[in-house]
Order: sequence, then C-alpha cells, then structure tokens
Amino acid sequence: LDKVEAKAKKIAAHLLEASESDIEFKDGAFSVSGTDKKVTFPEVSLNAYVAHKFPSDEIEPGLKEGAFHDPSNFTFPAGCHICEIEIDPETGVCEIADWVAVDDFGNVINPMIVEGQVHGGIAQGVGQALMEGASYDDSGQLVTGSFMDYCMPRADNLPSFKVETTVTPCPSNPLGIKGCGEAGAIASPPAVINAITDAVGHENVTMPATPQVVWQAARQGAARAAE
Repeated sequence: LDKVEAKAKKIAAHLLEASESDIEFKDGAFSVSGTDKKVTFPEVSLNAYVAHKFPSDEIEPGLKEGAFHDPSNFTFPAGCHICEIEIDPETGVCEIADWVAVDDFGNVINPMIVEGQVHGGIAQGVGQALMEGASYDDSGQLVTGSFMDYCMPRADNLPSFKVETTVTPCPSNPLGIKGCGEAGAIASPPAVINAITDAVGHENVTMPATPQVVWQAARQGAARAAE
C-alpha cells in the first residue's frame, strides 16, 4: 500500500501542478498543503492510464506495484482424517459410511473456501485409494485413456464429510496462515487404506483398492486368522 500511495502522489502532484513533497493524502484524496486544491484517489487511478496526465518519464502507467515476502520458514498444516468403511465380504465392494476430518490451517481467512478445498481433496484421495489407475493391455496399449474407461468417484460414492478446524497461527508469515489446498488429498488415501486393512485383517492392500484387491485381501486376512 505504501508503494501504491507513493506512486499515486507523483501523479497527484503532476495533476495539481505542485511539488510532490507538498502533497498530502487523507480521507481518500490528495491535496496540496495549505491550499484547497485536491484530487480524489479514483481520479488519480483513472489518470494513471492517461499518458499526458502523469510523469511518464518517471513512472509506468497504472498504480500497479509489487512486493515480495521471504518468510523465515515454511508453513506446515497438520490434521487427522478418519474414515469409516463398510465392505461386502462376498464381492469386495467398499462403501464409505462416514468421514471426519480435523485440520489445523492456522488462521482461516475464508472458512467456506477452506472447507471446499478439503472436500475436493478428500474426493481426489478417495479416487486414488479405491478407483483410479492407468491400465495397459498386454501389447502396452493404454486402456484407461478416456473418462469412459478411467474410473473416478462420483457424489454417490462419497459420504457427507464432517470437517472441523483448529487454529494454531503460523509464526513465519504476517497472516498466521497455513496451506490447505493439498491436505484432503494427502490425508484421504491412508485413511481409506487403513480402514480397509483394519476391516479385512490384512495389511498388504495396494492402491487402487478395487473390489478384486479388497476381496483377495479379505480372503488372505481370513486365512491368517484361521491359522
């Protein structure tokens, strides 16, 4: 903001035919000290794009300015996702019955967008855990090259998510925020696979955990339990 104000003062001084050092900014307007001459910020903004209304030999058109913040450290969100899953033992088909997610994203600026990011990430992770994979035939031809063949989760494959946040402000940036965009996608695959391994009693469940994979894992888990 200080950079924008400084640039706007140059333009205001040019418009008011005054020295830049005599320009004051108050209540949304630039004025010449000791006079009633003034120009509003919107007027300065408009004239910033009119070549003869600003000192083009000193500044570029517009009030655009940039700044770079180099944080002292990275931000690391944390959280826990718990998935409840129901498995048909005869077919290996999985149904996600419930989902609870608690994440710490620091200070949450826009709660609705944050929750939407978590929802989308969970859906992406569920797809990775249960459905999505590149498959090739014996000749090396990709057989999942279109959405007709590549399986992704739909709304009816997902439960209603219970999403909560805790707040531990991040000390390494001015807003105390942490990233939230990847949290759901990172936490959801292990949450799903952990739920499956707990249900079938077999730890070696590969992704995507298709019904065939789950059915085989359930049989192996049952065999080990019977030993």
